[in-house]
Amino acid sequence: MHTRTVPIFPIMEPTSIEEALTAAETALARGEGLSGTGFWKAVARVKAEPDLVDHYADRIAAVDRVAFEQWALLRVPIGIGTTLAIIATVVGLGLVGWSYYTEGELVTVLLFYAGFGVLLVTTHGLGHLLVGRAVGIRFTHWFIGTVSRPQPGVKVDYASYLRTPPTARAWMHASGALATKAVPFLLLGAIFAAGLPAWAIWLLVVIGAVMITTDILWSTKSSDWMKFKRERSFAQAP
Repeated sequence: MHTRTVPIFPIMEPTSIEEALTAAETALARGEGLSGTGFWKAVARVKAEPDLVDHYADRIAAVDRVAFEQWALLRVPIGIGTTLAIIATVVGLGLVGWSYYTEGELVTVLLFYAGFGVLLVTTHGLGHLLVGRAVGIRFTHWFIGTVSRPQPGVKVDYASYLRTPPTARAWMHASGALATKAVPFLLLGAIFAAGLPAWAIWLLVVIGAVMITTDILWSTKSSDWMKFKRERSFAQAP
């Protein structure tokens, strides 16, 4: 029997939402983080009550923007970042194409996998960006969050994010993971055309399988698929 997932929303009246947002604004003004302010509980309550979105979306977005500016290790305006990501994608495709015309097994494999690595980095953020814009979500920056997680991401404008239906928000989150997981399998034709040895072809398949497995085991508890499930729960709530 199919059971609908219903999120457990915090019981928070509008006055409590105001208090949480004020606490968040005060903490950020002191150079502190959002921990302990109740900000994300307030955001969840606003998501759960669409009638509250227009009233709170811009204020929530302002808090989110300041918090992002404080924690992001590196940020680049969305236009510049997107241009660089597209250029890098073309470079990645060029490296894969170059591998068709090189002599020597090692050089061919290195070129192909260098291009593959570049495409893995760029397609994740571009997937979010393309689907997000298609459903009405705006973005403000490309960024790198921490040294331990150097993969570039794209930062949503939270006001437009809140004003977008939850199912569309969910698929925006999923799109980056889906784009990245598709890359190894989309390149199978290219790796055959490049004439790479069997072990290099199987390596690409194994990498793709490992990426899918890690998504199933870990990303559903954090990262994109956790956010997908979270936003889907808002769509399914009575």
